Amino acid sequence: MHDAARHAAQSAQPSRFSRLKNIGPGALVAAAFIGPGTVTACTLAGANYGYTLLWALLFATVATIILQEMSARLGLVTQKGLGENLRVLLQTSRLKWPLFGLIIVALYVGNAAYEAGNLSGAALGIQAIFGETDTLYKIAVVLISLLAALLLWLGSYKHIEKCLIGLVSIMALAFAITFAVVSPDFGALFKGLVTPKVPSGSLMIVIALIGTTVVPYNLFLHASAVKNKWSDIDDFGAVRRDTAAAIGLGGLITILIASTAAASIFGSGLSVNGAGDMAVQLEPLFGSFSKYMLGAGFFAAGLSSSITAPLATAFAMTEILGLEGETKSRTFKIIALSVILIGAALALTGIKPITIILSAQFANGLLLPIIAVFLLVTMNKKSLLGGHTNRFWSNLLGASVVLITVVLGLRSVLKALGIL
Repeated sequence: MHDAARHAAQSAQPSRFSRLKNIGPGALVAAAFIGPGTVTACTLAGANYGYTLLWALLFATVATIILQEMSARLGLVTQKGLGENLRVLLQTSRLKWPLFGLIIVALYVGNAAYEAGNLSGAALGIQAIFGETDTLYKIAVVLISLLAALLLWLGSYKHIEKCLIGLVSIMALAFAITFAVVSPDFGALFKGLVTPKVPSGSLMIVIALIGTTVVPYNLFLHASAVKNKWSDIDDFGAVRRDTAAAIGLGGLITILIASTAAASIFGSGLSVNGAGDMAVQLEPLFGSFSKYMLGAGFFAAGLSSSITAPLATAFAMTEILGLEGETKSRTFKIIALSVILIGAALALTGIKPITIILSAQFANGLLLPIIAVFLLVTMNKKSLLGGHTNRFWSNLLGASVVLITVVLGLRSVLKALGIL
């Protein structure tokens, strides 16, 4: 009887394999923020400021987990995306359309810029392998845009999700192994994580580090992805584990990238102007093959993010406007493809790829407080969430994230105006 009872209890427990099968939406979010913008911003942070700005990545990782947990909870409990819930919340408000307009313009413009950065980053990966020429860059942008469009047009959500997780894992593994080889200064690393400092000239990088991790469109993407995967409130534990584990791992990877650059480039006198310069940080492990490894990683990260940005925009637009929002619907696909088209046009303007990538992350950092405020308001509506609204600590942490990003954004604007 004892053996039978133990066997029954073990059968009632979810197997490790079944838990692995539940990995998904959180990994999709991690795949979205570990793009070429992340690699570029983290490399520039480490190369120019050593370990000093690691605190910004730690803050961004914690902030992402806090906000994405809210988004995931919203999707599970209401079985609606963030855009759908905003539409319900503002249904009777006189400010409905002005607010919708603000969100739509901010998302569309922000994601189009972000898409340009993704496509530029993937093209940089190809340039790192085959040579840095303008002609190759333009051909690469066009081909990657067509590939991303094809994946979105033909692939279902499940297939896209698996594709993205696999692509980003390639680059993450390369940086994780290299970090172990370059022998970083762990004392300086720890100090950089726990001591917030903004050295002169680093403010744009700090905002970019936050903007490349706490990606505003991921709040829309996550809620929609969760409702597509889970429908039972009993799955809440699995949703939280998926969110914390995947995003925590993604945040760790960003810290490893910045630390690897700090250990291998900072203080060497090298300046980072292209993918070839960034490949230097992988040379301790891959030697002359480092440019191929970084090129493959940039291509993988760029392609993965060039799919998720249009995907998230389409989710947000169709939900807010009350349009047919299934991933296989023609409306959904047209919105997604329009983001790729605008992003490709921006990527082909002739502006330096690294400038495009960094500017997109900076814009994301400025956009974040707007979207985060709407999420916080939504998460406190009992009419939508019942007993699953935010508790005191969730609101305090969420409000702290908004406040810090607003202060950094205002400081940046005031500096640009010459007031500070």
